[in-house]
Amino acid sequence: MANLLLIDDDPDLLAERVIHLFPAPRHRVDIARTAAEGLVRITAKLPDVILLDLRLPDQSGLEALKGLRQIDARIPVVFVTVVRSADSAIEAMRHGAYDYLLKPIDLQKLDRVINEALKVSRLMREPAVVAEMPPDEELPGEMIIGCCPRMQEAYKAIGRVADHAIPVLITGESGTGKELVARAIYQHGPRAKAPFLALNCAAIPENLLESELFGHEKGAFTGADRRRIGKFEQCHGGTLFLDEIGDMPLALQAKMLRLIQEQAFERVGGNETIHTDVRLIAATHRDLKAWSEEGKFRPDLFYRLSVFTIHLPPLRERAEDLPLLTQHYLRRFSQELGRDVRQVAPEAMARLREYSWPGNIRELQSVLKQALLQASGSVLLPAFLPELLGGVDAAVPPSPQATEPGIETFVIRQRVGSEVRDLYAETHRQVDRLLLARVMEHTRGNLQQAALLLGIARQTLRIKLRDLGLSVTRPGEVEDDETV
Repeated sequence: MANLLLIDDDPDLLAERVIHLFPAPRHRVDIARTAAEGLVRITAKLPDVILLDLRLPDQSGLEALKGLRQIDARIPVVFVTVVRSADSAIEAMRHGAYDYLLKPIDLQKLDRVINEALKVSRLMREPAVVAEMPPDEELPGEMIIGCCPRMQEAYKAIGRVADHAIPVLITGESGTGKELVARAIYQHGPRAKAPFLALNCAAIPENLLESELFGHEKGAFTGADRRRIGKFEQCHGGTLFLDEIGDMPLALQAKMLRLIQEQAFERVGGNETIHTDVRLIAATHRDLKAWSEEGKFRPDLFYRLSVFTIHLPPLRERAEDLPLLTQHYLRRFSQELGRDVRQVAPEAMARLREYSWPGNIRELQSVLKQALLQASGSVLLPAFLPELLGGVDAAVPPSPQATEPGIETFVIRQRVGSEVRDLYAETHRQVDRLLLARVMEHTRGNLQQAALLLGIARQTLRIKLRDLGLSVTRPGEVEDDETV
């Protein structure tokens, strides 16, 4: 359930739109007509997201923002106003606003911004619980589950570094839970009451990433019609998590190096030095040491980031943790999908153990969701497992696409031993091409159902489909311009 607070002296039309997008009883939308009333409501019950007008009867929205952040700086505040002044937008973002929207509100944009803000709010508030065993009752938030020796070492490393402001580099294959570890460091450290923002460097086009991180001045490039405040300035006093930092362009890495050394930077197109105080946590699935030796990543930046490194083992090296993880996600997804599956048959668990899990925990989540959608009764049987693990779908005749020479022949066998350096990425692209096409066919083009089966965000799926040249929309569905 999402709790939204709208602070606006004339809220009727906006409130109607917000309630339409986030209806009761699943969501709650409260309204305050003055800053003072808003502060009272926040003190009584913290909302997940605040929508704040810039002009209020008793004080300005900027003054109200300062008061709101004194109560809890983690609540994302989205300004919604008719004031089109560039200075107002800049000051709002500099003082920690999450976004700045102009009236009349575009419904698609409002929906996207509020959903993104809700995700940020959840990441800051829901504890990344560390648990050796799944609890008897489901706890709020996501859990880092595992009792194997290598996970125990990761837990100890989180404890050692949480109180220190040094950069942390989290390494491990995709899907191993690096963001959960970043959140655990944040939540156990002294900045736990300050903002936490996450940014995936691989999900943002290269020409926009620098502006996203450092901001830009008006006229810095084509389309820069006003100054923009970047994540490092917006997150002052808090923690910034940069996922997939290995995909950051080399030209941008020099600016990152200076920021880590001096906590200072310039916006794109500007020469004013901006000072910031941000705790940096980075993550990557790449071998940055090897990449630095090959000239793909700056060695000096690698050494700065890797002062303290936490490595997460792949799921195939955590055999003793697989039953714990399976039981946890089985309980969690059964509730989400309206199933009553409580146990895993020994034969089904044997198949889960035999599988190599190239997609790690993220793939395990996807497999269990697919199995639950097929399940009947309270026991997860081998027949409910997807084709990948030898479930019931294995008896279905393969599609023409699947009967062609496979990935192993075209990619792995032909290229192992050659001079290529992107075999991992190319194999994943080929797997995505087959898997996503099959899932989209199974869901008849329904992006939401497909994303649920795959265990990824709908917009991540949309981007992957576009990159692969696969059909994104189904008949009657209109494309939008949402971004991850």
